This record gives sequence, C-alpha cells and structure tokens, in this order.
Amino acid sequence: MGSRRAPCVHTAGQGSEGTAIICRAAVAWTPDTPVSLEDVQVDPPKAGEVRIKILFSGLCGTDLHILEGRTKMPFPIILGHEGAGVVESVGEGVTTVKPGDHVLPLSVPQCRECRSCLHPKGNFCRKENIISPTGLMLDGTSRFTCKGKRVFNLYGTSTFSEYTVVSEIAVARVDKAAPLDRVCIMSCQVPTGFGAVVNTAKVTSGSTCVVIGLGGIGLAIVMACKASGAARIIGVDINEDKFPWARELGVTDVLNPGQLSRPVQEEIQEMTGGGADFAFEAVGLNDTMVATLESCDPSFGVAVLVGMAPSGQKLTFDPILMLPGRNLRGGAMGEYKTRDAIPQLVSAYLQGHVRTDPLITHRFPFQDIRRAFRLQQEGGCIRCVLRLGEGQEVKDEQGGSL
Repeated sequence: MGSRRAPCVHTAGQGSEGTAIICRAAVAWTPDTPVSLEDVQVDPPKAGEVRIKILFSGLCGTDLHILEGRTKMPFPIILGHEGAGVVESVGEGVTTVKPGDHVLPLSVPQCRECRSCLHPKGNFCRKENIISPTGLMLDGTSRFTCKGKRVFNLYGTSTFSEYTVVSEIAVARVDKAAPLDRVCIMSCQVPTGFGAVVNTAKVTSGSTCVVIGLGGIGLAIVMACKASGAARIIGVDINEDKFPWARELGVTDVLNPGQLSRPVQEEIQEMTGGGADFAFEAVGLNDTMVATLESCDPSFGVAVLVGMAPSGQKLTFDPILMLPGRNLRGGAMGEYKTRDAIPQLVSAYLQGHVRTDPLITHRFPFQDIRRAFRLQQEGGCIRCVLRLGEGQEVKDEQGGSL
C-alpha cells in the first residue's frame, strides 16, 4: 500500500485556504497555571465551519475563572471568547459569511432550527457548548493541535489564537466600518450586561438598581441601568479601586461588604426603604447570588443572576423569600438571539447609541497576555483588549501605537 500523504501546512500569512495553518495561540495546559504562547496547528474548516483570523480579543472574567480552576473545562485548552476578526476561509455549505468578512465569533450560537431558536423569547440554542462543555466542534473533533496533542476549544470560539475555527451558526457578520478593537467585547461583555438590563429585568425609568460585582460585566450593567433611566444605582464590590470607574459610569452609591458590620443585603434594604426594584449579580458566587435576591423588594423586586458560579455548586436559599412576589431570573448573552442581534448592536455603536469605549481600560499586544490575566485577577481593569493580528491601528493605554 502507498504511504499516507501528510496534510499541507502553512504558516500564518501565507496562502492557506484548504490547508492547516501554524500560528500563535495562548494554550492553558493545566488549571491554575499561566497560559503559554505556543505554535499551534489550526486545521481547515469542515462543512458548516468558518476559519477566522482573529485580530482582537477581550479578556473576560470567565476566562480567568476557568484558568483558576473554578469553572471546569477539558485541558489543554485555548481560552478567549470575545474576539473579532476576518474570515479567512469557509467550509462546504457555508452561505452566510465569506472570506474577507468582518465577524465576531459567538459563544452562544443561533442555529435558527432548534426549539429555543424558534421560540420568540428563546436564545439559548440547543447546540450550545456552555452548560456541559466538551471543548470540541459539533462533530466531536478538535481543530487545534499543539506538540502532537489535541487542544480543546472554549465554547466553540477560542479567540486567544491568531486563527480559530467556529461553526457557521456561531458567527456574526458585522459592518466593516466598525473598529474591531472596540466592538470585540460585543461578543460577550456588552450584550450580557446590556441585555440583562433591557431584556431580562426590563429596568424602568426612575427605579433603584443594585449591581453586585463591578467587573467588566457589572459595569456594563451599570451603563445600561443609567441609559434606562434608573434614578439610583448602588454598586457593590470588595475592591474599592473600582469605585471611581463605577461612579463615572453611573453608580450613585457604593458599598464594600468587607467594611460593613452586617450583611450587605441588610444595608441595601435599609438604604432603599425595603429593597431595590432591580438587583443584578455579576460575581458568580452562591453567597452573592443569595444577597442579590435578598437585596430586592420582597413584593415586586427582580433579581437577575448573570455571574457564572463555580462548577458543581448548588444554590440554596429560604423559599419563603419568593412567596411575597420576588422574581428570580437568569439569562445567557443578555437573552439576545446572537446572530440576529449582535450585528444590530454593532450598528448601534456606529450610530452612537451604544458605547463600548468606557468599558475598555487597557490594551496589550498578544505577547503580554499573562500581564493582562494578572491585571484581571488583581481587579485593576474593566476590560483588557489584546491585539493578535495586523489590520487596524489602535492605541495602548499610554496612547502609543501597539
């Protein structure tokens, strides 16, 4: 028998359609260990898939939680799910995007066929890879190889790689006029925070809101509460370094639970005369979820859980809390139908109706990804955006070109 022919491989930047690409990616080999920049092989897209040249990616708190081992994932893995880039090639049968299109990969897909996608209110596509993540494509295989080992993907996206392969149902084509370094966070941070306010809670003008956790998602929630006309926004965090950012974005009152002599929910109940109209949890801990529920008015308050809790946890609270009429809600990606809504959000950004710039405080070249993770861990930023590829001129936090 003849010898098996090895697949053709190109390095990034060479003609590569239909072949594997060798490029840089940040590989997390094991939990609680810093990522390392490695040369990885990215296979060509199969039927129904899209290979994307990633130019920019935000670093989300969820990425940090996975790296710390709080959220269980298969390892080794390439993290990142707030990317923006350009379509490099497409697999057989792909019709909604083509090479050269500017796109955002989506951690919550929209297949437009399942029960959830077809429901007028549903957005959590049945083909999601979040609740029980496999780290694999829909066909059960991986497109990443490093040092002879299979590498898993994150939520079908893995944007901490100069090239990635994503299912067509998880790609949103956006206006080429949009600056990708600013709209990349519309893959997660902006829709998650804004949608929690406008779709899930439906915050009303003149209301009182509580936001527990003033990280990237929490501050997106703050911006949306202010835009919705909230009269009072109480921000809660144990890191007081975040308070100036929070006040600038709309927080009227700040609380540090570590400096209080009683539970923060009791403080909030007294401050608001019985509880807030709306309360949001953006930390991902059981205790803060219960505190969020107890912070809203017992008769008509709405509590929205946005943070992702550590794997395997059980939420426990006294069911009597629900009897008077509290409403406890959750929602992924702000309940937006992603492929339909994300391009609209990007258009709203271009029209000046949605701002993302205040949510991005730091910009780093890809080789500084460990520094970005440290900053996220220390709470020293709202959002870091990494530059992975050439394409659009951006400025770092000191104003110089990256």
